[in-house]
Amino acid sequence: MAQLQLREALRRAMVEEMRRDDRVFLMGEEVANYDGAYKVSQGMLEEFGERRIIDTPISENGFVGLGVGAAMAGLRPIIEVMTWNFSLVAYDQIINNAAKIVQMTAGQYTVPMVIRGPNGAAENLGSQHSQALESIFAHFPGLKVVSTSTPADAYGLLKSAIRDPDPVIFMESELAYGVKGEVPDDETLIPLGEAVTRREGSDLTLVSWNKQIFSCLEAADVLQKEYGISAQVLDLRTIRPLDEQALYDAVARTHRMVIVQEGFPFAGIAAEISARVQEACFDALDAPILRVTNLDLNQPYATNLEKLVIPSVARIIQAARAVCNR
Repeated sequence: MAQLQLREALRRAMVEEMRRDDRVFLMGEEVANYDGAYKVSQGMLEEFGERRIIDTPISENGFVGLGVGAAMAGLRPIIEVMTWNFSLVAYDQIINNAAKIVQMTAGQYTVPMVIRGPNGAAENLGSQHSQALESIFAHFPGLKVVSTSTPADAYGLLKSAIRDPDPVIFMESELAYGVKGEVPDDETLIPLGEAVTRREGSDLTLVSWNKQIFSCLEAADVLQKEYGISAQVLDLRTIRPLDEQALYDAVARTHRMVIVQEGFPFAGIAAEISARVQEACFDALDAPILRVTNLDLNQPYATNLEKLVIPSVARIIQAARAVCNR
């Protein structure tokens, strides 16, 4: 096992895939000469050259659209957006083209591309740069949505995403790029659509993804030590396809669920999961499913207000105690 930062795990995945398949290339703002805005692509220009590590203008609509065309022509682009907030400029290219080309051409064309970058709030970036957008992209058939937390998952899931025949929305976290973790020395691919249990528990299940997994693990420690509540922590990893069976198995074991989502509550991923679990497992539930989400307002700039808006360990603990009646 190697100890890698999340940014290093992502880089290793891209480098290995580019060595394996000369159709793979990386394109985005500052990915080449500047080594990436978050240093994810550091050193890649030196190895692969400017034909495969391509700096672009500040024009998401243009370079995402170019990526769609390249994928249709048989290449396998990795498109880096400096933040998923900026992807909204390319919404038409992603939703009306990448997601729909296979269906509209009856399978004559595929779009094997990955669009990746940081998602959700960082610190003091204001409302236009702090949105978690999983629910927007997961809403549309034709897109696969990954939202990763650990270096090992970032490595294994990104390799699978690059090899996938469909467009994959790959979401990271700016605050997690420096997180270190063990990554297997040998090539290890993680299939899209498989959740993983980060902590075993018997009293309730905390469900989350991306950097909120770390909040759930911290909350689970407090719940066990201070309240005697044993919390399972389930990391979805992939939002679409969704590992519904893992959710159903968790409810069958713990009978209670709290879903933690960084993002707005209305029409969010947490609401979708809650609906599906209650439809399929109503008799197994001993309490209503609760959601811990962003407050229903745009992200403030001030640090103290930011912390009030996004999910916190304290709010997760409060919800867990409520479903356990403690």
